Amino acid sequence: MFNKLDAVVRRYEILTERLGDPTLYDRAQELRETNTERSNIEPIVFKYREYKKMIADIEGNKDIIHNEKDEEMREMAKEELSDLEKQLPTIEHDLKILLIPKDPNDDRNVMLEIRAGAGGDEASIFVGDIWRMYRNYFGTKGWRADIVSSSEGERGIKEIIVNVSGDKVYSRMKYESGAHRVQRVPDTEAQGRVHTSTITVAVMPEADEVGDVELSPGEVRIDVYRAGGSGGQSVNTSDSAVRLTHLPTGIVVAMQDERSQLKNKDKAFKVLKSRILDQRIQEAHNKEASMRKGLVGSGDRSERIRTYNYPQGRITDHRINFTLYNLDSFMNGDIDEVLDALTAHNQAILLKGEEE
Repeated sequence: MFNKLDAVVRRYEILTERLGDPTLYDRAQELRETNTERSNIEPIVFKYREYKKMIADIEGNKDIIHNEKDEEMREMAKEELSDLEKQLPTIEHDLKILLIPKDPNDDRNVMLEIRAGAGGDEASIFVGDIWRMYRNYFGTKGWRADIVSSSEGERGIKEIIVNVSGDKVYSRMKYESGAHRVQRVPDTEAQGRVHTSTITVAVMPEADEVGDVELSPGEVRIDVYRAGGSGGQSVNTSDSAVRLTHLPTGIVVAMQDERSQLKNKDKAFKVLKSRILDQRIQEAHNKEASMRKGLVGSGDRSERIRTYNYPQGRITDHRINFTLYNLDSFMNGDIDEVLDALTAHNQAILLKGEEE
């Protein structure tokens, strides 16, 4: 471990020295990459410095205990040594966690898609509830959420696609992909019976404009058609809607929210590239998960990951058997406790894999 840590420190010093070169600021891409790499390894460097200071303090107190004649000084050193030795395993564990290879997509923005599943109107209503939950959470993180596309139902939202941007969005949101189940008495239920409905959530890392997903003209079929539904003056009186079909994968994206065909096409390509990138990541994740049992993340979208039980005020994440009884605050965006538990679960599995 210490060879790795020393190498990280040397790399940090090289990057710091590079940032001192005034000519670097004329090369925007290199400057951005240098800043990003340095900021990513900085927590490891700072924690390692803390660890080395603690080791030095432990040795210093041991020296006092063995060589100091003043009994009061020796007792103080014994007390401090005891405290430091209790803290040491925590710092060692933190260092091991920081050394786990980082998900290269963690710093990305995301495309968030929420769709109604089984349950009719109640599922569409729950899509709206989950969207408000996430929107409130994004507000606490200082993230920006831009609606790319939305399809309204009679009593809720059938589907919504949102571009979420901010600091390390994917690192927090990637565990939300899957089927979310709600158990409650719908407003439409006259007999007061509890119904079960489902929605699906997909969290996809946003593909970069250049480099991530290269599409040749022959790979994508583009169809234009007249937008349906209400929309005012020209939304559904011209061929402004766009449907993209990625022939190698069969992925289809349709966009009709904008009056401009060009804007719908740009949005559709952005979503298509993110879906293609997400598919590749899912395939890689599934290979890793098959080797590391219990790993959660961007897995099967049909997997039921969480139940929201309103009569009991309960949220249960089935992947890690984690249950909370704070449904009201959870639905208002207080979801960090579950995300922290999922993160810790994955870290423990990855750490075990590193140690084997």
